[in-house]
Amino acid sequence: MRVVISIGGSILAPELDSDRVAAHAEAIESLAGEGCEIGIVVGGGGVARDYITTARELDANEVQLDQLGIDVTRINARLLISALDVQVNSAPATDYDGAGDALQRGDISVMGGITPGQTTDAVAAAFAEYIDADLLVYATNTDGVYDADPATDPEAIKYTTMSPSELVDIIVPMSRDAGASAPVDILAAKLIERSGMRSIVLDGSDPENIESAILRGDHTGTDIIPPGSNEPAHWVDSE
Repeated sequence: MRVVISIGGSILAPELDSDRVAAHAEAIESLAGEGCEIGIVVGGGGVARDYITTARELDANEVQLDQLGIDVTRINARLLISALDVQVNSAPATDYDGAGDALQRGDISVMGGITPGQTTDAVAAAFAEYIDADLLVYATNTDGVYDADPATDPEAIKYTTMSPSELVDIIVPMSRDAGASAPVDILAAKLIERSGMRSIVLDGSDPENIESAILRGDHTGTDIIPPGSNEPAHWVDSE
């Protein structure tokens, strides 16, 4: 099974903790041992936001701010690469061709951001489409997709399943509200809809959640299921 995992910076490195990074690396190694072809996109998290906030106070423009965020995602990607004991690209890929070539060589392919104006949410969705992945997994600090921001609305309702078009419908109003926290950004949601990509949004703070979701479809997050799609063959084979 070919899978792309988007690991938020707030999941991998909310603070510098070698044990946390090693635990995620072990889960990825276990997936590779089960025969999964793995692409990983790492986010910037709170560190990126801190740099961007400080640079904005210094009157940096938006492209410069985006570039700072990209740099942090690549540092986080290097941190994960250093923890992996299996075949992996030695430096974060900087474009989709390079990331795809790493997979073709049999490497785990790790990358961060690519270009200003595009979040790692969107990079992961585009990469999954580029390599025709069987599954796209967003490992976030929330446990799925809600109809409102659960951090501010105690009555927010979580979806267990939804279609890609329903995901877009949920994300659009969130993206218009200043300070709203959407599970993925609007470009990522539209790319998922365009590609018909089977996707999962889940709480990635425990790497075992990521592993069980990919190997068996077992998780407590949200399944995003395109109309007419089948479960990944790996799940069917494991039953």
